[in-house]
Amino acid sequence: MGCLTVGQKMKLPAIPFLRNEFHSGQFPNSPQDVSKIKPCREEFMSRLLDRRWTFLSPDTKIHQIMVSTEQLKHGGGEFGNISFLNNVNPCLGDIMMETNNRQPSFYILRDDLLHPLVNGNKARKLDGLLPLIEDHSVTDVVTCGGCQSAHAAAVAVSCAERGLKSHLLLRGEQPEIPTGYNLISSLYGNVTYVPRSLYAKRKEMLVRHAELVAGSSSSVVCLSDIFKASFTTQTSGKPYYVGMDAHRCAENSKKVVIVNEGAGNSVGILGVIRLVRYLSQNHLLGEKQAVKIVVDAGTGTTAVGLGLGAKCLGLPWEVIAVMLADTIDGYSKQEEHLISEFQRCCAFPLSDEVLRRENGGIVHWVERSRPRKFGNVLTGEVTKCQQIAQQTGILVDPIYTLAAWEIATQLSQGAEGGAKVVMLHTGGTLGMFGLAQRYKSYFHAL
Repeated sequence: MGCLTVGQKMKLPAIPFLRNEFHSGQFPNSPQDVSKIKPCREEFMSRLLDRRWTFLSPDTKIHQIMVSTEQLKHGGGEFGNISFLNNVNPCLGDIMMETNNRQPSFYILRDDLLHPLVNGNKARKLDGLLPLIEDHSVTDVVTCGGCQSAHAAAVAVSCAERGLKSHLLLRGEQPEIPTGYNLISSLYGNVTYVPRSLYAKRKEMLVRHAELVAGSSSSVVCLSDIFKASFTTQTSGKPYYVGMDAHRCAENSKKVVIVNEGAGNSVGILGVIRLVRYLSQNHLLGEKQAVKIVVDAGTGTTAVGLGLGAKCLGLPWEVIAVMLADTIDGYSKQEEHLISEFQRCCAFPLSDEVLRRENGGIVHWVERSRPRKFGNVLTGEVTKCQQIAQQTGILVDPIYTLAAWEIATQLSQGAEGGAKVVMLHTGGTLGMFGLAQRYKSYFHAL
């Protein structure tokens, strides 16, 4: 169900460990002009975010990564002569407005610490989605992903915690030894392995399996319809809530909903916008500080959510998404699709002039430093993850978050106009177990 979409490429000044430059236009010298953007009314934001959430609070830990270019004692590593130091208790608020930095650095949002198994952007995309389907008496959730899908595992765990049944369609063959997210999915959900030829047609595959789960006496409901209904059924400012216990549903009264691969739909944007509003508080990033926020992009939903949140609140933020799974044209179409769906469901009041692709859209899409087929790991990348872990205590993975770390490091070297660089850690670190099975030689060398 998820073709990917959107974008605009940038070219950033090269630093030693990034051997390949980006392949397109110049990175803007300052944040996009927000004076042309009509701020969303507080009434709209309340209507959008006044609802039940999976997490009681949207807060996240914020660390500061100091970037040093002094020669390492034991010679250069995969990052050349660059080393890192983690300040776990940085000063935020007013200090964010300071422009005279003695040492390059970037901030990192530790969403990887949200939950032992459900963290990162997977948790953010489920933050508003899960209560919504609970409120509409859904009993079963059907979704899909790769064999080591963090999304599938997150859905399985979250559904099990709420008494819902999850049905996970995983691409490819069952591994001989389950590990990582595959093991978690198998423990918490109902897993079916799907041949790649059938998985290629995700929409048909998901619909067919959802109908199978529902049977002849139950129904399959559309997630976007539920999302839209959550606005039309609100009264007196109170969110719609049914609160039916799924355990009390008779077997013949199932209500099945389909969640796209990676939760790549407009409902997943809700939790990301909630995060943006939290971060915009004066004691954190604030509303006036120019920010370049970096995120790795699988389906692109998180990046679009960050962009929409920033536009909605009139924040001088630039969202920089590192493309991992598609082309710029593909991500551009996904951006347009998600925004269109979001506007249709909740009457999102952003002008077409701001959103048009020729005006740059709301996300800057960039190539990763070493482009490759999605899912592949290149020589030296596991060693980079090891260096980051040993120097900062933060675990990133070579498929997703390492790409964002590299771009954040690069931007911290040449941030202009006093802009602060912030990386969103999207989690997914249990995927390292699966990678260790596939790329044994890279891990034996550690």
